[in-house]
Amino acid sequence: MIDKEKFIGDGYWLLPPGKLANVVVCLEMTAKPTQRPVPQRDRPFALERMPGPDLGAYRALFRRIGEDWMWFSRLKMPDDRLHAILADPAVEVFVLKEDQIHIGLLELDFREEGQCELAFFGLVPEAIGQGAGRFLMDQAIQKAWARPIRRLWVHTCSFDHPGALGFYRRSGFVPYAYAVEVHDDPRLTGHLPRTASPQIPLIEK
Repeated sequence: MIDKEKFIGDGYWLLPPGKLANVVVCLEMTAKPTQRPVPQRDRPFALERMPGPDLGAYRALFRRIGEDWMWFSRLKMPDDRLHAILADPAVEVFVLKEDQIHIGLLELDFREEGQCELAFFGLVPEAIGQGAGRFLMDQAIQKAWARPIRRLWVHTCSFDHPGALGFYRRSGFVPYAYAVEVHDDPRLTGHLPRTASPQIPLIEK
């Protein structure tokens, strides 16, 4: 969640070595958009609810999807806390498949009454640009608005895929806030390999 009570002033803010900062954009939709036509494919995608919670399978897919985009939150989270989230009946986790191969992850969080957070949404690198993202987003919107919610929201950041923000806006999300996130570089804490996200400079000292 974004803390709406914390603000920083204008200017440049120097980070100590080992820290990263990125700009977060928060987006929301407050009504279900019109469903887009779904292109027909010779090899259709399939979306399946993830059984479990199987922390090993979840983290393996999370890492495959997010290593290039600095996803690390669920890798460093203690097992008991992650288990509690994934086992919560108000959290729905789905795996996108093509030919029985796991290529995408969708996590919808309904724990806040009247709202749904699109908590995690992503594809493995080889699936990007193949229509899988549009299919997965259409499924996310349908499943979120099938519940009695007033708002579906998501956030993206400057570490994400360059096309992510435009994709969310084309899907019907409207930006409503900026935030700055500061955290330890997970490549230095061991939660991601040092080769992860090579487009983000690794500064140790």
